[in-house]
Amino acid sequence: MSDGRYFFALWPNEAVRDQLSAVNRRMAANGRPHHADDLHMTLVFLGQVADSQLRRIHDAADVIRGRPFTLHLDRTGYWPRPRILWAGPERTPEPLSQLVFDLKNNLIPCGFEPERRTYKPHVTLHRKAESTDPGKIEPSIEWPVTEFVLAVSGGGAGGSPRYRVLQRWPLGTAGDSLTNDADSISVNRR
Repeated sequence: MSDGRYFFALWPNEAVRDQLSAVNRRMAANGRPHHADDLHMTLVFLGQVADSQLRRIHDAADVIRGRPFTLHLDRTGYWPRPRILWAGPERTPEPLSQLVFDLKNNLIPCGFEPERRTYKPHVTLHRKAESTDPGKIEPSIEWPVTEFVLAVSGGGAGGSPRYRVLQRWPLGTAGDSLTNDADSISVNRR
């Protein structure tokens, strides 16, 4: 069994990360802010993964075609039970819903049971946050989404990022990963 917890996600570029960090600072919530390099939008959470499942997980992602889109992050919210401050879209764009649906369906043969809850796209800004008033993000953050990633938790010591991107897949094509950021994974193929 691999260490860490795996998940598919959207990973923002530097400009979007900077804007999300600025929103987080404006909210001034007590608690634990996410490291700027850890900001992401989870698509499908996998949890711990057996080494033997990794190849099948990569295969499931390789066939995703998806299409690039712009995600409009236009509101913040607060979930009291987990005490999470988040940013997200007022409406979920169809290409995002389709990407999540395709990933979940492709992962069933890999032994993953799709989550039954309705997908609620969000970027966690702060954990263990004090209650805060949700509101509009004005102007909204325009996030050009051109890829999705497989990431894993682990690390985070001394204020460093907790998450590591292992592989990236472009939207709009299938069969090729963009880059392999982990030394242990080499999956580029046609």
